[in-house]
Amino acid sequence: MKQLILVESPTKARTIKNFLGEDYEIIASKGHIRDLPKHAFGIKIENQQFIPDYVISKDHATILSQIKEVAKHSKKVFIATDEDREGEAIGYHIAIAIGQDPLKIPRIAFHEITETAIKNALKHPRQIAINMVNAQQARRLLDRIVGYRLSPLLSAKIQKGLSAGRVQSSALKIIIDREREIRAFKPIIYYHIAALFEQEIEAEIMEYMGKKIEKMEIRSLDTAKQMIQQIEKNKDSFRIHNIEHKKRKISPQPPFMTSTLQQTASTQLGFSPARTMSTAQKLYEGVPTHQGTMGVITYMRTDSLNIAKEAIEGVRELISNTFEPPYLPVKPRIYTTKSKNAQEAHEAIRPTNLSFTPDIAKGYISGDELKLYTLIYQRFIASQMTDAEFELQNITFKNECSTFKANGRKLLFDGFYAILENTDKDKLLPNLKKGDSIALLKVKNEKKQTEPPARFSEASLIKMLESLGIGRPSTYAPTITLLVSRNYITLNQRQIVPEEIAFKVTEMLEQHFSEIVDSHFSAKLEEKLDLVASEEMDWQKALWEFYEDFDKKIKQGKTLIQSQKIATPTGEYCPQCGCELVERDGRYGKFIACSGYPKCKYIQNSQEHEQLSYGECEKCGKPMVVKMGRNGRFIACSGYPKCKNTKPIIGEANKTNKILEVKCPKCQGNLLERFSKRGAFFGCSNYPKCDFISKYPPTNKKCPSCQNGLMAERTFRKKEIYECVLCKYREDREGI
Repeated sequence: MKQLILVESPTKARTIKNFLGEDYEIIASKGHIRDLPKHAFGIKIENQQFIPDYVISKDHATILSQIKEVAKHSKKVFIATDEDREGEAIGYHIAIAIGQDPLKIPRIAFHEITETAIKNALKHPRQIAINMVNAQQARRLLDRIVGYRLSPLLSAKIQKGLSAGRVQSSALKIIIDREREIRAFKPIIYYHIAALFEQEIEAEIMEYMGKKIEKMEIRSLDTAKQMIQQIEKNKDSFRIHNIEHKKRKISPQPPFMTSTLQQTASTQLGFSPARTMSTAQKLYEGVPTHQGTMGVITYMRTDSLNIAKEAIEGVRELISNTFEPPYLPVKPRIYTTKSKNAQEAHEAIRPTNLSFTPDIAKGYISGDELKLYTLIYQRFIASQMTDAEFELQNITFKNECSTFKANGRKLLFDGFYAILENTDKDKLLPNLKKGDSIALLKVKNEKKQTEPPARFSEASLIKMLESLGIGRPSTYAPTITLLVSRNYITLNQRQIVPEEIAFKVTEMLEQHFSEIVDSHFSAKLEEKLDLVASEEMDWQKALWEFYEDFDKKIKQGKTLIQSQKIATPTGEYCPQCGCELVERDGRYGKFIACSGYPKCKYIQNSQEHEQLSYGECEKCGKPMVVKMGRNGRFIACSGYPKCKNTKPIIGEANKTNKILEVKCPKCQGNLLERFSKRGAFFGCSNYPKCDFISKYPPTNKKCPSCQNGLMAERTFRKKEIYECVLCKYREDREGI
């Protein structure tokens, strides 16, 4: 009988299968087999207890049946999901779903998917950590409570389709606060005085008339001009007042953890956090290498900087064999994370096989995978190399009324820069002697102004979330993706720009649910979840401490929070109930609806006042009105949904009704360019009465065969040809 190993990912399953051979069956659950229902609250709350209603998703019914069948005939079943809270919870629910005791089923854990790590894990199985399962369960229920209770309130009070969440709303407030700073910012105009001395030495003013000049101190152009005039009067009296040489060492950065990997991949590679994590997942689960398929990096969702002893010994040996002795520190570098909540059982992100160098990797992987792997590999090697050493140079030039200072720097020893590029170029100053005179060639002032705070990039937002303790490594990328998908933010030239609706949502949450957007409150919740994970707090208690006050505010909000939906009277009246029509802001723009909503659900597009121009519906006699669809405006019967008659708007260029200059060969109606899931096509505007359709754009050229059809131009195997849209007669372009 075989032994069964259950993992999450098919790629992970294939990689492990390569190591273990025919004695093992490896099946991937493809994520959560058992979870809260998608379209229902799924939590029963009684006597301060939270009872989740877990269900088997339809998407996983087939794979669950397969797992159950194989498990029946297996010698032993192992859980081998990822070693984090979510992975622990997935394993727990798999065990329950297949009828196994989750506290007795053997659970194996590993930080890297290599043959050594997998076989070693099988020798030392452990139990599923129920405390980690409870911590993940508390997080899942907490997020479900916030989302399902708060989102409908936002939709009712502001705009349909809005959502809120514990992490996403805290992140959104950070973005909004920065945007408020930018909008409130008032620039300060100041003048900067710089000089050019002989030998092309550039220097900045430090003192004037014995007084130190601070940045932004010179606010008047007249003052700047007077200073320059006085300096130029004494330009021949400048001498070298002082020369300083200092040595400075720069240490390498630690190996990556999730947040720093996402930040660096964003700034250096232009990757979004989601793209980074997707690529890292592939590298972790297994890719082709010179030694077969294996995972080439350790687990990529981590907030730890720990490095295994074997890995440190391996990288020090590599550095010793590759570089001269000065590049290897006497002792290994030990890094610790600043976060007190870091899961130190994990490792930092590092390569699993140092012999799989980026140069060798080029023959097996490419694109995003190669770029990210190179970044991870080089960062890890550099983290165990010696410091880089620079010489800093400072020269001050002085005359009777002013002092200027020039700065330079020189790389003395590259250290870890031997494997990483040094982007700071040397700026060398010439060899001068203290007390020597020096000629001033030019002095100028430059008008400057203070700049507003920069908008967040994805990288800087992740850095901020991490520093405030909001969320966990696995939540950073999904949070930004969710904010974009909800239309709260847009990404413009890698900057995060909040939409106006985000201000409304944040303002309401600040006023009525301040704890949801309070970064300190969110960080404290994370600390409570950590206490649950370490068995220092009951997960039910942690949930109730949040829920009790939150539930009261939700109930009060339904009646006390005033609607912020904008309703502007139009002076027209509802054709169904007679109430006044009002213009509102909706998720897809402005629309006109009955003020009697929800009793009367009449809605029309804000352009519907043009309805008289489009006459009556030829099918039912009701007025034809303008409506807005996902592909633009169109004319439709006001009797919808009973009558579904629609027409394009003649003369209006949009995606659905671009009018061609030729007429339909069947009925002489207008030919329109339309779009479907399969791409563009050309059809008659009198559809469904006329069913003419063509894949290619017809021309005014008559068919020489049937005399009725039009010739459509198209390209086939690099040859341009004409083809009749009716009889399919075809000729080469040269023959026409």
